[in-house]
Amino acid sequence: TRHNIKPDYEEIKVGAQMSVLEIKNLKTYFFTPFGTVKAVDGVTFKMEKGQALGLVGESGCGKTTIAYSIMRLIPLPGKIVDGKILLNGENILEISEKDFKKYRWKELSMVFQGAMAAFNPLFKIGDQISEAMLQHIDINKKDAMKRSGELLELVGIDADRVNNYPWELSGGMRQRAMIAMALAANPTILVADEPTTALDVIVSAQIMDLIKSIREKLDLTMLLITHDISVVAQTCDEVAVMYAGKLVEKSSASEIFKNSFHPYTTALIEAFPSIKGENRDLKGIPGNPLDLMNPPDGCRFAARCIYAQENCFSDEPTFIEAETHHYVACHYWKEIKMRQ
Repeated sequence: TRHNIKPDYEEIKVGAQMSVLEIKNLKTYFFTPFGTVKAVDGVTFKMEKGQALGLVGESGCGKTTIAYSIMRLIPLPGKIVDGKILLNGENILEISEKDFKKYRWKELSMVFQGAMAAFNPLFKIGDQISEAMLQHIDINKKDAMKRSGELLELVGIDADRVNNYPWELSGGMRQRAMIAMALAANPTILVADEPTTALDVIVSAQIMDLIKSIREKLDLTMLLITHDISVVAQTCDEVAVMYAGKLVEKSSASEIFKNSFHPYTTALIEAFPSIKGENRDLKGIPGNPLDLMNPPDGCRFAARCIYAQENCFSDEPTFIEAETHHYVACHYWKEIKMRQ
């Protein structure tokens, strides 16, 4: 196998199609002086080649921690304490950092949140894009700089901009340049973490259209992370909804918007205005997000859920396949569905 690393054969069934990326019971905690923050606490999902999955949820629910876990960039005092991350069947959590560098940017690449913070302001855009190629693929400096210009053109920026510093570009152009850098080594999987942060509505729409176009053109597998559930509607094939470190629902994008099962998913959808539907009052979600240092027993959304029953506060719901390809973690999803 690639890099002489044995795949995790326990996860592969003979004759079954292997997922390009599979997360199994991932737990990533932060060990602070005040206690342990369970940022990601037992998340499981998988992605097929060419698929676009949108991971949504309010700020602080653990979305970005999943992205950094996949890229193995969790900063101290954080640590992946349990679970597996399978890339083409290989558990990358068991690979040495030296060997994993062969995967980063070439197999797994990331568009970081906030391009100005991600770019080094002291180096030119072309030099930073070239560095990603020089570190991860067999290419010389001259060819790397030429390809940097071609990548900028791919994302709608003049190739001459390779000689600009990050602070000489607008916010939208910096984000496009960040996408170009993420594509430098022809990755198989692209992780996009809040790619439209701090951009206005028009530029955000342009960036999302660009990401969608590039994904389809290059047949990329993409994990899109956002707190804006409306962003994934026209961008992703499937949507996974996350709350307080856990997944609460996952299905196709069309199914989630037309037929959501979990009350948190429904609340997220009702909190965003529709530019095509009838005018309606927006509904906020009552209560506050959980303290992940001391999560309660039972369903983590129970204290904010209008459908919660007594056992919701004591028994944690299992993430099950409620209907074909539609997963949910809720004791009363059937009853809620009937009321809607």
